[in-house]
Amino acid sequence: MLAVVLVGAVVIPSRAFSQQAQHCSGPGCHAHGSILWTTGLAGSWLAENGVAGTVPSVGQAYAASGGDLAVFGEGLKVTGFELHTGIQVWQTVLSGVPDGSAIVGVRAFADVVAIGVQPPAGVTPERDEVMLSATTGEQIRTYPAAAYGGAIAADSSGTVVVGPTAVTAYANSTGKVLWSRASGPPGQTWRVFGQYAYVAQADGPSGVLLVRRITLSNGAVQVLRPSANAVYPGTLTAVIDGVMLFSEGGDLYAYSGETGGFLWQRGSSALELADAGSGAVYLASGNSLSGVAVRSKTVLSRAALSVADSLYWVTNGVALGLDQNALGDAWGYDLVTHRVLWTSAALPWPHFFIDLSGLGGSATSADDVVLLATCAVVGTTTATGTAPACVRPELAAVLI
Repeated sequence: MLAVVLVGAVVIPSRAFSQQAQHCSGPGCHAHGSILWTTGLAGSWLAENGVAGTVPSVGQAYAASGGDLAVFGEGLKVTGFELHTGIQVWQTVLSGVPDGSAIVGVRAFADVVAIGVQPPAGVTPERDEVMLSATTGEQIRTYPAAAYGGAIAADSSGTVVVGPTAVTAYANSTGKVLWSRASGPPGQTWRVFGQYAYVAQADGPSGVLLVRRITLSNGAVQVLRPSANAVYPGTLTAVIDGVMLFSEGGDLYAYSGETGGFLWQRGSSALELADAGSGAVYLASGNSLSGVAVRSKTVLSRAALSVADSLYWVTNGVALGLDQNALGDAWGYDLVTHRVLWTSAALPWPHFFIDLSGLGGSATSADDVVLLATCAVVGTTTATGTAPACVRPELAAVLI
């Protein structure tokens, strides 16, 4: 999935005929593609060609938005900004974690912020989930988590965490376990849709033995199976509109997230984008990109597969595209009409923040802002074959 999301950017042919939006700057902007704010980033950064874009010279950086807050983390430092103004409201350096730890994920909820921290090799647990107040940035609690787990639901009173072998809810005030449900052996794949966590228990190379649908509010568990003596094919790729999607050998399979029963299958189809807002997925097959309603298998749209090479995220049928390198910008592409609806001002060397969980990263379905790292001024290349230094790295908020 990461390879699918982080694909290269190309210019869509129809883009040349699209109309440029009238941009403005600042929190009073309402035009799509307007840059609401930018703020400088500390540390040493590079201006990489291709999909990497503006990245730290050492380690990685993470960003997410939620609850009218934009959050940026790198190293052990976390900064919170007002989402639509860019005003810094707090900054925290994480404490109480093992020496040599580093941030590996940021997820922003309405009342709290979850920071995934990876300790050095050989230290357990594989990941600490450090909870911060969204208002002050103050550290609240630290919970053990799986390497690719962490907080999947949280508010001021409690946090639900995917751990190595269980999904557990904690009380933030005391750290007390409110409920805990086994999720199978370590390394199970999980996805969140609405008020449910879907945890797939793999059965070796043969597929997924069962899926546990866990209600996030109270820990109630429903075990989903395809049928007697059968397994779900491949791996759990996504859950959209209550439909579980499994990928195996280039084929896509859909099963009900309520009953576990089979719904439909598409041969030679790869999941490129998922649109939680419209209950659709966009599948690459042959030379086309098809938008398919997950509940009915109805084909909603078709576009040239080359379109997908530039797209990073989609909501309600409009996809976010990014151009790369020094002439980069962001744009919105209507997958039904095949038109570019808006473009941003220049965003050289744009970088899109990714969290494969779908719970963090540059864009969320709940917000109208995308967060991008950009390089306003490029320096000189220090060695042959390496990317030039970024003299002025920035975090930019773009209205989408």
